[in-house]
Amino acid sequence: MTMEETTNSPAPIRWGILGTGFIAHTQTADLIGCGFTVAAVGSRSQESAEAFAAEFGIPVAHGSYEDLVADPGVDAIYISTPHPFHAANALLALRAGKHVLVEKSYTVTAGEAREVVEVGEAAGLVVMEAMWTRFLPHMLRIREIIAAGTLGDVRTLIADHNQNLPKDPLHRLNNPELGGGALLDLGIYPVSFAFDLFGAPTQVKALAAMTATGVDRQTAILLGFEDDRQAVLHCALDTKGPNTASILGTDGRIDIDAVWYSPTSFTVFDAEGTVIERFESTVSHRGMQYQAWEFERRIREGDLAPAILPATESVRIMETLDAVRAQIGLAYPGE
Repeated sequence: MTMEETTNSPAPIRWGILGTGFIAHTQTADLIGCGFTVAAVGSRSQESAEAFAAEFGIPVAHGSYEDLVADPGVDAIYISTPHPFHAANALLALRAGKHVLVEKSYTVTAGEAREVVEVGEAAGLVVMEAMWTRFLPHMLRIREIIAAGTLGDVRTLIADHNQNLPKDPLHRLNNPELGGGALLDLGIYPVSFAFDLFGAPTQVKALAAMTATGVDRQTAILLGFEDDRQAVLHCALDTKGPNTASILGTDGRIDIDAVWYSPTSFTVFDAEGTVIERFESTVSHRGMQYQAWEFERRIREGDLAPAILPATESVRIMETLDAVRAQIGLAYPGE
């Protein structure tokens, strides 16, 4: 690299990791593995922060979220705490002048999401939902195929996200105090996919079965859109499903292989069922680096209204999840 290239290279964006749970481990592994700069980690305990920092070689460990967001060596915060804490954690970081990448679901309610977005916009900071699926190569190619008119009039999305997850009633997924249930953890993926294809729905219908702890065990969702388009979606936390998706159009369809919301392959068929394209994924690591690249791009370019996932769309997604919860009778403490 020449001296001129070194001089013109942008300064690295310094990440802070807020929370040290499972998803923080997966995102941080992709950040470190792909050459991002992770400058600090913050936890509610110094011991947890130090263990996480030692695991990934992070130079600074903070024993509180307040100390993390106040760190002058951090530019952006990745928020990986349970759903009910997303809004407060995001607001804490934004008010400290940090850009934020917030795990899905964005918040628990649309009202919380709206406040986070408004505070970020007023401060001129990037606030982005960590819906990593949106930025994966197979999803980018799918958008190109649809935009080219290959499928004709795209009419229907069919997608599921069904897992066999821990049954412990105190586990985060089963605990209403921690925003548990299939919808916010799993259903968010197919709902977001439907938004990606069709925009905001004009009709929302939902049916659910509940756990003994009072969160949704499984939820079926039917969304209606302009021009009579539909999305047929399902999520469950105690039954493993195919985790595939299909996009149906008048001139063809796309069948996305398992697991459709992570790096994967897909097949494009014409109206007669003949294969016209086969896409094979060749992603390294888990694939969460793609959303991190987009997040950094937005920070560098000051892009507060991107095309792929604007913050306003994340708010509309939360409005749809609110509507689903109202229909299935899922309310969280404090609502």
